[in-house]
Amino acid sequence: MIDRYCRAPMKGLFETEHRLKTWLSVERAVVSTLARHGKVDPEGARAVAETAVRIDIPRMEAIEAETRHDVIAFLTMVSEQLPEKGRAVLHFGMTSTDLVDTAQNLLVRDALHIVADELRRFVGILREKALLYRTTLMVGRSHGIHGEPIVFGLKFLSWFAEFSRHAERLSRVRETMAVGKLSGAMGTAVNIDPALEEEILGRLGLAVEPVATQVVSRDRHAELFSVLAGIGSSLERVAVEIRHLQRTEVGEAEEPFRAGQKGSSAMPHKRNPVGSENITGLARLLRSYSVAALENVALWHERDISHSSVERVILPDAFCLIDYMLDRMGTILRDLVVYPERMKRNLEASGGLVFSQSVLLELVDSGLPREEAYRIVQDAAMTTFREGGLFRERLVAHPDFPKGEIWSTRLDRAFDPLRFTHNVSGIYRRVLGEDVDAPGAASAGAPRGER
Repeated sequence: MIDRYCRAPMKGLFETEHRLKTWLSVERAVVSTLARHGKVDPEGARAVAETAVRIDIPRMEAIEAETRHDVIAFLTMVSEQLPEKGRAVLHFGMTSTDLVDTAQNLLVRDALHIVADELRRFVGILREKALLYRTTLMVGRSHGIHGEPIVFGLKFLSWFAEFSRHAERLSRVRETMAVGKLSGAMGTAVNIDPALEEEILGRLGLAVEPVATQVVSRDRHAELFSVLAGIGSSLERVAVEIRHLQRTEVGEAEEPFRAGQKGSSAMPHKRNPVGSENITGLARLLRSYSVAALENVALWHERDISHSSVERVILPDAFCLIDYMLDRMGTILRDLVVYPERMKRNLEASGGLVFSQSVLLELVDSGLPREEAYRIVQDAAMTTFREGGLFRERLVAHPDFPKGEIWSTRLDRAFDPLRFTHNVSGIYRRVLGEDVDAPGAASAGAPRGER
């Protein structure tokens, strides 16, 4: 992954030196355990464990240029620094993917820990904003068209619930990926028996792949990338919402615009949602990686190497991307600029059309057949839509709309935006597991420009 989208801790996990140090730690765990069980010379095992091996990448690259095999190049580079007895036991009974797959899943475990921490922080921001804006009225939209009043906080609450599910998925996939294998070239455990394999991997903090071929089964990796892509797609959902809310015609919220920031080389007035657009683009990349991971599941017989080149790219890239995306979107949401007064104006912009269902139900409740009630309300709504004015006045003027003093009270009730919020606190309770104050006023919420 290019440095632009890589943060230091995650990047460091997948740098060549750290990866090779992880390889060395696996080799040491194997020989030291084998020595304790009398399978290899204890003196040789001590040499492997205690020799200060320098990860000499240029030397390894020179060897690989000749051998065209990176694991052999690594083992040769290490062996050159070991005494003879150490060289004799290094990599005893192992095949290359015993080393590579086990070490790779150690890196994945650590990378998932970083992602889980970042996701936890992100979920916390969503919860905070859901509570902050739980009384901020705005218009809800379906198909991009005004629907009915909602509260802004419900958007954040929906995202909170969604990313909480992602946190659960991430926890499960950490278990799925926390396996290794030391069962040899064809997975038959011919050199390292299953009990020893379990002990060695346990020392490394991994479980055993129950039935391995030459590799750990790639359905696990496909699941991992599916989870990461799912998180990315949900981040895109948030990003797309912000992009729509920031449109000039909407203007209800916008990304923070820092001092000195510029939006266009040609148009000095521009304040663009570039962060959210960035997230949208990177989510596409993440999803493409999940497809590549699925393509890696079907390997020939006990293994071919077609998956290797793919994983060298998508594994570090996907983790760098999801880490970067969570951090960037978290910053955007934490400092999001919200305009409740603009939300109020937009809510009122249709002249009251957003209350059409409320009027419909009042008519039905009064005993009017639903089809007749729908016709009356739609007639008045379409007239309001075409000619402007107030929906309530169009209703009252409709020849078939019921007359009488009681309808003034009924229409007051139907056109009250707070009627749409009386069950919101119950939704919050269901999601958060605690009581929150019910929305109290249409103007409640953060003041204009609140971050």
